[in-house]
Amino acid sequence: MEQIETWSEFNVAMVGATAALAGLVIVAASVNIGYIIKEASLTARLAAGISGLVLALIGSAIGLIPDVGPVPYGVAMIVIAVGAGVFQVQATRRIFENRHPANRMRWLKSAVGFLAPLAYLVGGALLAGGQPVGLVWFAVGSIAAIVAALLVSWIVLVEVLR
Repeated sequence: MEQIETWSEFNVAMVGATAALAGLVIVAASVNIGYIIKEASLTARLAAGISGLVLALIGSAIGLIPDVGPVPYGVAMIVIAVGAGVFQVQATRRIFENRHPANRMRWLKSAVGFLAPLAYLVGGALLAGGQPVGLVWFAVGSIAAIVAALLVSWIVLVEVLR
């Protein structure tokens, strides 16, 4: 599909950006990993943030495969988005289990992590159904994954130092 090829520069940029950011998040977290793993909700949220970046990384990488068709691309993204969504479901569960009085805005904390997998699910369904607009949803998902990962990473790193 020619439309997939027109997104190649975007996908190249996203592969580089998401891979670098995932590495930085992991390195930053490793400095305080002893404190992070003591709080299950922080660990789960960090894992969900990283899984969102991996989703964007894989999604962009698949888009760079020569002659990838819209149906396999769409189906692959649906499967991978569901996988990333599982991490966010776990994070949401841990957020709501944390009954500390300072743990406010539980719904907002949970919703942020679902944005990227949801965008990829919509995009995958549209692309598999022959609608090239699914590629735009992948772009939205990539950007949402980066924003969510940055927010979650910052919050986790600040929380462990309180």
